[in-house]
Amino acid sequence: MHSLMRLIFIGVLGAALLISGCQSTPKGLSAEQVALLKSHGFQWTEDRWELGLSGKVLFDTDSEVVSSASTAQLTQITQALLGVGIQQVRLEGHTDNVGQAAYNEQLSLRRARTVAAVMQGAGMDARLIAAYGMGQSKPIADNNTAEGRSENRRVAIIVSTP
Repeated sequence: MHSLMRLIFIGVLGAALLISGCQSTPKGLSAEQVALLKSHGFQWTEDRWELGLSGKVLFDTDSEVVSSASTAQLTQITQALLGVGIQQVRLEGHTDNVGQAAYNEQLSLRRARTVAAVMQGAGMDARLIAAYGMGQSKPIADNNTAEGRSENRRVAIIVSTP
C-alpha cells in the first residue's frame, strides 16, 4: 500500500512538472526581465511582449504630443527596461479612424517617433528603437464611441525575444 501511494505521488508530481514546463519563461529573456515586463503591464503574445492597455500612451485627436504624465511614465518604463538589460524595443503608433487612412498612417508614425524621442531622452540608444506607423489598421476598441477612439490613439511598446 505504501509503495502504491508513493507511485501515485510520483505520477502526480511528474504530471505537475510537465504542465508547469509548458508555462516556462519565453526563450531569450531572463526570469528577472519577464517579471519586470509583467509588473509594468506587458502581455506575452505569440512571439513578443506588448505593453497592455493600461500602459499605452494615449494621444488627443490629430496630435502626436505626449502629455507630461505619459512622459514621466515612459521615462520610468525605459529606465526599468534598461535596468534589467532590455535595450531594444519596437514602437507601433496607432490612430482612430477619424480622417484619411494615408494621413493617419503618417500621424501614427509621428506618434511612434515622439515616444522614441522620450525613450532616447531616458537613456535608450536611438539605434535600438524601431518606430512604425500602423495608422488605423489595428484598432483595439470600438471606433464608433469617443472612448473607443481615445483608446485607439496610442503607441504600443513591444519587446521581442532575441
